[in-house]
Amino acid sequence: MNFFFEVLIGGLLSGVMYALVAIGFVLIYKASGVFNFAQGAMVFFAALTCVGLMDRFGMPLWLAIPATIAAMVILGLCIERVVLRPLVNQPEITLFMATIGLAFFLEGLAQLIWDSQVHQLALPIEDVPLQPVLDRFNIVVSQFDVMAAAVCGVLVLLLAVLFAKTKVGRALRAVADDHQAALAVGIPLQRIWAILWAVAGVVALVAGLLWGARNGVQFALTFIALKALPVLILGGFTSVPGAIVGGLIIGASEKLAEVYIGPLVGGGIEGWFPYVLALLFLLVRPEGLFGEKIIRRI
Repeated sequence: MNFFFEVLIGGLLSGVMYALVAIGFVLIYKASGVFNFAQGAMVFFAALTCVGLMDRFGMPLWLAIPATIAAMVILGLCIERVVLRPLVNQPEITLFMATIGLAFFLEGLAQLIWDSQVHQLALPIEDVPLQPVLDRFNIVVSQFDVMAAAVCGVLVLLLAVLFAKTKVGRALRAVADDHQAALAVGIPLQRIWAILWAVAGVVALVAGLLWGARNGVQFALTFIALKALPVLILGGFTSVPGAIVGGLIIGASEKLAEVYIGPLVGGGIEGWFPYVLALLFLLVRPEGLFGEKIIRRI
């Protein structure tokens, strides 16, 4: 039973980090209707920029992080101004294709500015068992996973306060409900989009630092975004709470499936099991757990 809880808790903690990547998608999609395919590239760009500042310019981590935050905010503002704004009122497929091109551009730009080598990122959090939990319950829980989940939780709480308690958050909800109505009452649509892209850049940095510390800062970070797709399908593309719940479900289910179902089929199912789960879920509730149900009349 202890081993079961080890796997379950490890999966849930990984799911929190999946949810963080998914939130980057939700922020953009909720306000603009754009599925930001470049979110994975933004995660890679942010992590590589932070490591590059430390390696090339000798910045300490505490200085490199705010410098990278500034860079990601500027990047988000530039994306909105150069890519999104000229395509306002264009078909959704046009915007989607634009984010695909943006993804390849950011991947190349990051490696052009810095390099394409694998970098190690050392955060002041050791990946060792949490000793009090090990001593009391005889369950191995990674200290790094717990701290990473705590960081994600704080960031989600800050986003929740931003959306629920601030003027910008109220404007964002209005834009999400109806672009034209928001414009009609004087809400600056382009400014709200710019803020959202900047926030998405900061979220990408946090995700990049956490995943980069675990797996190394490398091109493979761009594929983390693919793990967010099942999370979005389960939780709903427009819900931050849905991204969290979906991340927990995907994280836990993939670990449990790998341990208990994997040996029966030869192993290696962790990589594709979340997509099978998401496909089955689509057949039952295509709008996701927290998504708005769309009623189509024939």
